[in-house]
Amino acid sequence: MPAPAPSPDSTAWPRGDAAAPHGCAEEQIEAAMVGLLYRQSNAVMFANFIIPLPALYVLQDGAPLKLLLGWLAMVYLLTAVRIFNSVQYFRHARADGAAPLTLASLAAPRSLSPRAWAQRFTAMSWLSGLLWGLLGSAVFLPPDPTLVAFCIIIIAGMTSGAIPSLSARPLTYVGTMTAMVLPFMLNCLWHGGPLYNVFFAFALCLACVNLYYCRVTYRSVLEGVRLRFENVALIGQLERERDRATAADNAKTRFLAAASHDLRQPVHALGLFAATLASMARRGDVAAAHAAQVAARIDGTLGHMGGLLDGLLNVSRLDAGLMPVARRPVALGALLRELHGEYAGQARQCGGELRVVATDAWIDTDPALLRRILDNLLSNALRYAPGGKILLGARRRPGGVEIQVIDQGPGIAPAQQARVFEEFAQLPDARRHPEQGLGLGLAIVRRLAALLGHEVRLRSVPGRGARFSVLVARAEAPALPVPVPAGGECSGAAPAHHRLGIMLVDDDARVLAALGELLVLWGHAVYAGTSAAQACRAHAAAVADAADAASAGDAADAVPVHIIVADYRLAGGTTGFAAIAALRDYLRAEVPALVVTGDTAPDRLRELDASGFRILHKPLSAEALREAIQAAVVPERGRQAA
Repeated sequence: MPAPAPSPDSTAWPRGDAAAPHGCAEEQIEAAMVGLLYRQSNAVMFANFIIPLPALYVLQDGAPLKLLLGWLAMVYLLTAVRIFNSVQYFRHARADGAAPLTLASLAAPRSLSPRAWAQRFTAMSWLSGLLWGLLGSAVFLPPDPTLVAFCIIIIAGMTSGAIPSLSARPLTYVGTMTAMVLPFMLNCLWHGGPLYNVFFAFALCLACVNLYYCRVTYRSVLEGVRLRFENVALIGQLERERDRATAADNAKTRFLAAASHDLRQPVHALGLFAATLASMARRGDVAAAHAAQVAARIDGTLGHMGGLLDGLLNVSRLDAGLMPVARRPVALGALLRELHGEYAGQARQCGGELRVVATDAWIDTDPALLRRILDNLLSNALRYAPGGKILLGARRRPGGVEIQVIDQGPGIAPAQQARVFEEFAQLPDARRHPEQGLGLGLAIVRRLAALLGHEVRLRSVPGRGARFSVLVARAEAPALPVPVPAGGECSGAAPAHHRLGIMLVDDDARVLAALGELLVLWGHAVYAGTSAAQACRAHAAAVADAADAASAGDAADAVPVHIIVADYRLAGGTTGFAAIAALRDYLRAEVPALVVTGDTAPDRLRELDASGFRILHKPLSAEALREAIQAAVVPERGRQAA
């Protein structure tokens, strides 16, 4: 019975390996069945040694003794050869590393193919069956009904007993049984008569029944072998899942260790800056220059901490499938010049130099995602190779362009080069940098490159720097230049200095107070609350205050609400979506809304992305908040004006 074909992603299953593919190849099934054939032949060997003696004793008066002794010698000699062949089989199996009692040992040894070992066994088994069949022929069996009955008992016992031993290979059993039964049946036909006709019918029925049970036994054995292979494959799959879970647990442990230090560093710095501001305040009026200097340092520290958390957010976005790809022809030279303009100053501050090699190549990629890849590679080069020269350029390759970032840093040992692309990987021998991240940069590079279909390469020699490269498909230059919008520009954006009415909901009183004070300092009217109901009461109070100088209708118009800003997770299991719905119902208008969240779980990110609201992720910079409010309010005002 043919075995199922292996699945396309299956790999060869080496002997001794616990992980077999789910669909075993036909050769593996055949090898396992041959192994069973040899293992289950012990009963046949034992019968070949014991049963000839009583047969010789019974037939000695009816057949020539010398002929019987010659037959006995041939049976014993053939049985000895068969035992020697089995010993050779198992010796080669052990030499090939297959343990006798494991599933891997079911496979035939490599010295001969499974089919060759099976052919050896089959030939000897057929020859043995022929020797036993001679007992029922006219050469040995005299025309004595008692001896004929004795002979048919021996043949029945030998053929029936061989079913469990030889059914692993039906061809072996069919040939052996035929060689045993056919001479006796021919002898019965030769003599004729009622008694011999009964013996012939008995032998024929015996052959048919044995063939049926051979077929049933073969199917059972084959199914058992398949199930054992599948069980071992399942065990291997469970072990791989266990290893993946262990790797995930180790990654989580590495993340916690990295976050414990790398996130504490900026928080520690913020505490010191806050203490500095407090000390300056206790001494009297704070000079504007000193306050601006401390504020700039605080902003830089917050930016670093935000960068660490953005790395986690990017990984979660990739897991959630929220990284859309917009491929188009991109002028690589313009992209490299932009990167040089951004990073050259940082390189000079570190005492190094960033050099860019000009190119006129066009590539097929998503410029935003490729920019993230190159940002990470350049940031790593600046971080781990400060004071050295960094080269950013491209080389033409067959069918593509290889963008290279080459540094003069400490390099990466060959054993560590694959590990640097894992999440939270930080090499123990890497030069410590005060702004070292969580070890997510290269992991994001690898995953973004896979998303774009680009190949990432690394070549490094310890002590001589590293070369990271991205292989990108080449593209034809478009007939007209493709406009590239400048980063951070918002078409049609209006200044953000005009007064807005903002309803603010956050169940954290400290965040609510800080955000409310910032918005008030920007000149906006803020109606804040830890719940939607409290924000409604704040707005209603403002309306009541305005009613002292105008009618109720005019008062409501005098206290407009232009935008809602709500945290996603609120007290009592309420979400920001529900708070926005309640506030819109109170205002009886579809007021623009922003949702602020610190969730980075892939499922949560997909839910937020599907909501239709603009999502802002914590930690939120003041500039990002200002731009988000401006982008949300200006289109709404444009529609109202129209």
